[in-house]
Amino acid sequence: MAEKMTFALYFGNRGFFPESLIASARKEISAKLRKLGYGVLMLDAAATRNGAIETSEEGRVYAKFLEENRGKFQGVILSLPNFGDENGAIAALRDCGVPIYIQAYPDTFDKMGFESRRDAFCGKFSVMDVFYQYGLPYTVFPPQTLHPSAKKFDEQIGDFAAVCRVVNGMKRFTVGAIGARTSPFKTVRFDELTLQKYGITTETNDLAEVVLRVNNMKDTTAACKAKAKRLKAYTDFSGVPAKNFSAMVRLSVVLDEIIAENGLDALGLRCWLELEKSLGVAPCVLLSELNDRGFPAACELDVCNAVAMRALNLATEKTPTCLDWNNNYGDDDDKCILFHCGPVPQSLMTAKGKVIDHPMFVKSLGAGCSYGCNVGRISPMPFSFASATTQDGKLRFYLGEGEFTNDPIPEEFFGCAGVAHIPDLQQKLYKMAYAGYRHHVSVAPGRVAVALREAFTRYLNYDITEL
Repeated sequence: MAEKMTFALYFGNRGFFPESLIASARKEISAKLRKLGYGVLMLDAAATRNGAIETSEEGRVYAKFLEENRGKFQGVILSLPNFGDENGAIAALRDCGVPIYIQAYPDTFDKMGFESRRDAFCGKFSVMDVFYQYGLPYTVFPPQTLHPSAKKFDEQIGDFAAVCRVVNGMKRFTVGAIGARTSPFKTVRFDELTLQKYGITTETNDLAEVVLRVNNMKDTTAACKAKAKRLKAYTDFSGVPAKNFSAMVRLSVVLDEIIAENGLDALGLRCWLELEKSLGVAPCVLLSELNDRGFPAACELDVCNAVAMRALNLATEKTPTCLDWNNNYGDDDDKCILFHCGPVPQSLMTAKGKVIDHPMFVKSLGAGCSYGCNVGRISPMPFSFASATTQDGKLRFYLGEGEFTNDPIPEEFFGCAGVAHIPDLQQKLYKMAYAGYRHHVSVAPGRVAVALREAFTRYLNYDITEL
C-alpha cells in the first residue's frame, strides 16, 4: 500500500486540430502528477509525430511501449489536448489491462479560432464511443472537460488512483476461512465457487489445527516474545491473567503463520465458542491488531465482509473494520450505533482500549475463559461502508458513506462502538433487508464510495444494490 502509484500517460491527436497544444499538455500533466506524488510513464516524444497518438500505426507503437513496461504502471491517463483520434486510441489501449481515465482539455472564449480551438469536448465522445463498441472499460467523471490546473482535476486523479488500487488488488487475491461457520450463524454463509469466478480464492484451515499449534507453541520463542511486546504496547492488557495473555500471544503468532503460509490477503475467523473453551481467550483484540496493520480480518467467519474490508482498505489505504448494525440511537432516524466486541483497529479509536473478559461468554461459559474483548470508542470521522454477499452465482455489494459523530454512548456499553450518522438511514436499512444482506457492515475512514462503485461496476463486474 505504501508503493507509489504510477500512471502511463497517453496523449491523443487529430491532424485537423492544433498539434502545438500537445507539447504543453505533456509538460502540464506530467508535472501535476509528480507534484501530487504519483509516478509517470511517458512514451518518448520522438517516438510518434508531435509526441502523441493519431493513427492506428502509432497506436501499435504505444501498445508495444505498454507491453514492454508491463507491471510498471497501475493505470492509464488518456489526455486529449485537442479532438484526438479514436482509432489510434483503441489500437494503443485495447490490451492495456488496467483502468483508463479520460481527460479532455477545455476551450476558452479567447481562443476559438480554427488555429487554436481544441474541440476536445467533442472528441472525448468519439473515444468513449469506440471504447464502448470494443467493450473496453474506461473511467470519466463530470465535467466533460477539465484543465489539469483545476483543483477538481486533483480530486479526480485521487479518485482514479483509488479505482486503480481496488481493481488491481481485487481481481485476484486470497481470503482465508479459519474454522467452520458456527451453525447458528447462517447469516454468514457464502459460496466459494462464486468468489473464485471473480478471482478470489478461499483457503480454509480447521480450528482444531489452530488450537493444536497454539498448545504446542512455547512462550520462549522469538516470535512469541516479539508478539507479547507488540500486544502490550498496542492496548491495555493489565486486567488479563498471565495464562490468558500467553494464549493470546501464541494464537496471534499462529494466525500470522497461517497468513504467511497460505499467502492470505484477508481472512474471516470463527471466533466462538471453541477458542474460549479450549484456550480461554476471545480473539477480538487480535483481529483488531491485524486490522491495525492494514490486514483485513473479520470475525464470525464472515468471509464476504473480509472481501468488502479488503476493497475498502485498497480504496482508502487506511485500516478497515467489520461492525454490527447494532442499535438505534434514541429517536434520531439518521443515526445508529455501530459496534463489535473489539476488532476495531486502535487507529480508529479515541484512545487505547482495555481488554476484558467477554461479558457474553462469561454469561454462557463462566468467568475467566474469554479474555480478549477490547473496550473503547470509535473516533469521530467521515467513513465509507460496504458489505457483500454471494447470491445466485454473483458477488453483490452495497456501498455508502457516513460520519462517526462525537455523540455519547453509555459507559456500560461494552465492546467498541461509535454513533454513525448516515443520511436517509432508515430507507437504506429497508433496502438492505429486502436484498438479503447480513447484520455486519465493513467501514474504513474516508469517502471513497464513488471510486468503489466505479471499480466494482466498470472493471470488476460486481453487482451493486443501490441504497
